[in-house]
Amino acid sequence: MAQQDGGHLENIRFGQGDTVVILDQTRLPNETVYLTLSTAQQMYDAIARLQVRGAPAIGIFAAYALAALAGGIGAADFDGFYDGLRALGAYLDSARPTAANLHRMVTRMLDTARRHGGEPLESVRSALRGEARAIRAEDIDMCRRISEFGLGLLHDGDGVLTHCNAGPLATSRYGTGQGPFYLAKERGINLHVYCDETRPLLQGARLTSYELQQAGVPCTLICDNMASLVMKQGKVQACMVGCDRVALNGDAANKIGTSGVAVLAQYYGIPFYVLGPSTTIDFACETGDDIVIEQRDPAEIREMFYREPMALPEVDCFNPAFDVTDHTLITGIVTERGICRAPYRESFQKLFPEHFAAAEH
Repeated sequence: MAQQDGGHLENIRFGQGDTVVILDQTRLPNETVYLTLSTAQQMYDAIARLQVRGAPAIGIFAAYALAALAGGIGAADFDGFYDGLRALGAYLDSARPTAANLHRMVTRMLDTARRHGGEPLESVRSALRGEARAIRAEDIDMCRRISEFGLGLLHDGDGVLTHCNAGPLATSRYGTGQGPFYLAKERGINLHVYCDETRPLLQGARLTSYELQQAGVPCTLICDNMASLVMKQGKVQACMVGCDRVALNGDAANKIGTSGVAVLAQYYGIPFYVLGPSTTIDFACETGDDIVIEQRDPAEIREMFYREPMALPEVDCFNPAFDVTDHTLITGIVTERGICRAPYRESFQKLFPEHFAAAEH
């Protein structure tokens, strides 16, 4: 039975004892399976195997995982406890290198532990659980704000194309790249969403179309190589995608194939929007050239989801999980504080001055 959170699938929660329960996204859409994770290895694997995925969701999960694992650190004093927590954080952080939220939330949890370093260890553990819940609550609020700003860019009757999955499963609620679609449904605004299937892991087919169909949002699933045709036919008035890391110049890393959608959108004169919380902006990253792109198992291309392999084992495969969309192809970056437009560094500085204050001094 699916766990519900105010009418939404609950993808991450604390379980009994020192455990975390997640919705296994690799089993969707045909099975709704919840996993109870209790070890660091299980939690690392959940991230690496995409059982939990989506940049904000990975960050939330890492916070919950560290809070749960903190209960098993058998140290007598804070220094020993903190060393153990830091090692666990580094281990989880290494599971996927591209998404900014994972590292940021691990760092935030470690900072929380340090702030409570003079208290009994049980108080530190309690503070970590409170911080994890706060991170999730903040993400819900940010997603709502992002969805509001994003919906303001659309009109009743619009067709919108999206790539990969940046809905509730990838966040906490509503989502980022798909958040405006759910808000539109709540308010009686008619949109039609075109979902790229998103090869090779099919997140658009398995997850986005599933979420939209469950929510009653009109949607059409298309193969990745059909995006150009639906744009040419005038069915798409805007493109909206999520993001895993954004550089200061506005270059944005998202699921592989996103940059191709942006190139097509520019050719057909269709606005292309990137939606994400400020936790996804890497204020220490100057350009997209500095973003590390995760390379995944070639078997995902050759054989995953097929009854038999679709290529010989001797065939070389190139399987980057993400690509970087150049800032010149992006019409706007939608955040919880507003819409950023080129030049992006200056726009980020206006909306998020606290991240630039130290550098200025």
